Amino acid sequence: EVHLTNGDLDRQARTIAVELAARGLTGERALLIYPPGLDFIAGFFGSLYAGSVAVTAYPPRMNRSLARIEAIVADSQARIALTTRAVWERIQPVLATTAGLKDIEWLVTDDLPQDMADRWRAPRIDSGTLAFLQYTSGSTGTPKGVMLTHANLLHNSALIEDCFEHARSGSGVFWLPSYHDMGLVGG
Repeated sequence: EVHLTNGDLDRQARTIAVELAARGLTGERALLIYPPGLDFIAGFFGSLYAGSVAVTAYPPRMNRSLARIEAIVADSQARIALTTRAVWERIQPVLATTAGLKDIEWLVTDDLPQDMADRWRAPRIDSGTLAFLQYTSGSTGTPKGVMLTHANLLHNSALIEDCFEHARSGSGVFWLPSYHDMGLVGG
């Protein structure tokens, strides 16, 4: 069981955002390679806080080709991949043999010092700024990306809130993965 307060999430996201901005990645694509969970949420918000474009993808599985992720990196022109220490240690041995993945930067976000959060400055974004790229599974061909702006994200969230009649006092359980539209936006 893992607990994360809103304040903790905000601090983790700002820490990630400071690191992305320090690397000159505001406006650039950041591939999120996280298992479903709180690390993904912090990475996603960290990308938004940095003004980077989040590119959501599920982590590679053991004994599976990395071709899907290579295709996403090539199409999205991601400059960095964000992940956890556990995922990094699992995939690092195969990166050297994977052309599209060995050339981008990798950032293990659970290793970042939390005191960086205080240096965060809000980027210049507006409703038309690209927030994230979401890719199809690629199960029937090369994955295809959909561009979503901040306005798209807010509009979709408002529709979901209205249709599901969410209330601040309510709670729910979501089992859809965070790289899936209904898991990411709905959850």
